[in-house]
Amino acid sequence: MIEAFHQAELALNRGEVPVGAVLVEPNTKKILSADGNRTIELKDPSAHAEMLVIRKGCQVQGSERLEGCDLYVTIEPCPMCAAAISFARIRRLYFGAEDEKMGGVMNGPRIFTSTSCHHQPEVFDGIGAGRAKKIMQEFFRQKR
Repeated sequence: MIEAFHQAELALNRGEVPVGAVLVEPNTKKILSADGNRTIELKDPSAHAEMLVIRKGCQVQGSERLEGCDLYVTIEPCPMCAAAISFARIRRLYFGAEDEKMGGVMNGPRIFTSTSCHHQPEVFDGIGAGRAKKIMQEFFRQKR
């Protein structure tokens, strides 16, 4: 989670919404990919931190599936990212603060509990939630 927060800070410095994500191979504890949001930089609405690390992780693993891998994210993934997490067959999702407006795991459509969801990762929330929430609140406070 430390690296996820580092990636969120890098995203913040780029003027992006400060979300960071890290994909880890749990047996070796090796980081397969780490990144922060890049939607503005890449002019791509799907360039969320989670999407970027899933894409890179699949390239590193040479597979469209990331079975056995764990994903650490500073904020609750949105519905798009939650669906990608399910499609990638990620083993565990760890995240910081819930996102009441844009979340897709604990809030909103709750993708993993949907009858159309074929894979549900184990979910662990609230890890560094105070720090994650503070970073997001400060970012949006500065935008207003």
